[in-house]
Amino acid sequence: MAQNFDVVVIGAGPGGYVAAIRAAQLGFKTAIVEREFLGGVCLNVGCIPSKAMITAAHWLHKAQHDFPTMGFNIKSGIDIDFKKLLSWKNSVCDKMSGGVNQLLKGNQVTILKGEAQFKNSKEISVTGTGVSETVTAKFFVIATGSRPIEIPGFKFDEKDILSSTGALALDHAPKRVAVIGGGYIGLEISSYLRKFGTEVTVIEAQSQLLAGVVDPECAQVVTKKLEKSGVKIMYGAKAKSQKKASGGYEVAVDLNGRDEVLKADKILVTVGRRPNSDQANLKAAGIQIDERGFVKVDAQRRTNVPHIFAIGDICGQPMLAHKASYEGVLVAEVMKGQNRAYDVKTVPAVVFTDPEIASAGWTEAEAKAKGHTELKVGKFPFAANGRAVSMQETDGFVKMIADSKTGVLLGVHIVGPEASNLISEAALAIEMGARIEDLALTIHPHPTLGETMMEAAEATLGHAIHIIQRPLSRANKSAHP
Repeated sequence: MAQNFDVVVIGAGPGGYVAAIRAAQLGFKTAIVEREFLGGVCLNVGCIPSKAMITAAHWLHKAQHDFPTMGFNIKSGIDIDFKKLLSWKNSVCDKMSGGVNQLLKGNQVTILKGEAQFKNSKEISVTGTGVSETVTAKFFVIATGSRPIEIPGFKFDEKDILSSTGALALDHAPKRVAVIGGGYIGLEISSYLRKFGTEVTVIEAQSQLLAGVVDPECAQVVTKKLEKSGVKIMYGAKAKSQKKASGGYEVAVDLNGRDEVLKADKILVTVGRRPNSDQANLKAAGIQIDERGFVKVDAQRRTNVPHIFAIGDICGQPMLAHKASYEGVLVAEVMKGQNRAYDVKTVPAVVFTDPEIASAGWTEAEAKAKGHTELKVGKFPFAANGRAVSMQETDGFVKMIADSKTGVLLGVHIVGPEASNLISEAALAIEMGARIEDLALTIHPHPTLGETMMEAAEATLGHAIHIIQRPLSRANKSAHP
């Protein structure tokens, strides 16, 4: 006998579990299907564990390098118990996953553990621990996420050839790691492994790190810090093959047309993620998939099958947890009949390197491509911020981009301490259509890192207080209107 629900969500990641909770809040009889762990990749083998490791490495680095400056001398050195560190990291993930479990049960969402497969557009089979059952629903939400891309010759074993999942499960700091791909995932892991003492070499095909991902000036700050920390970066490089050798692996690299051999104990492959659209038998439901493997959806995240929706990584860029959660709420409300559509002005993004990079809105190049030919651009350095100086974290800046004629804020790019926390103000400002004056005329508390937002706005207007600016053209010398 089939179980029947109003809404069935497939996948309990940050998109799926949010969709299920909101659907239940709206009065739908709701179920969620998860084959592995509640919270998905993000809470268990992605966002949360990586931030735990990054935080641990950050504090280790401060203890080793900043504490002596403050007068704290750790005479015997710091002994790292990596297995205990791993246990702590896992406890953070378990706490978050357990919280999702409580939230789902507290909202009367039925949790079905197993693998979902569409039988047709109206029903799925859920198979788990040898038992299969049929589940039908009025609405389905596909939130099955994505997985790391494998490249030829580097098949993941998660022991020596690692995806981000395997890297986050290491119970020791390897002596040498070759990282294939200088994107945000590879650089986040590279940053913390280097602080634990690992020799890291990044193999990057482009001529710069984070190319096309973040503002180029922000990327330069992180690149400089990585190189200063001892991370080696090979630009214009492509990993061709690997073979076992004494004490580890030899990685064959094409470096600008020249053959090189890189020795490593572990190989980390972080060249991107691919949507899981080849799973759950979506074809049986008649769901259309585009040439890149993403499920086709409209502005309400509805597929070509009207009662089936798709959210998160499965339906396109940006493949970010907070975008998936936003869509989860949206589709639940659409199913209830509310007039909702995905029409956001910006999805803020963060790279948790050292220092962090965060952005909202457009880069200068993107703004010009969108027709904003005359721009006001200003920067304010963290080195001129009292709170940053007191934290001994002065690398980086806040950069603002506004339309020169209207003053409307178009983009904010931050590289520096707690950029991930500062960017939300920028996201709100852009979403509201704020002008640069709105930020400049808002009193920010002192002494805080948040003051850099106000100061950057003042700099963009041409009259920063705490840095000396070169005189701007007469056209840009206007006072606040």
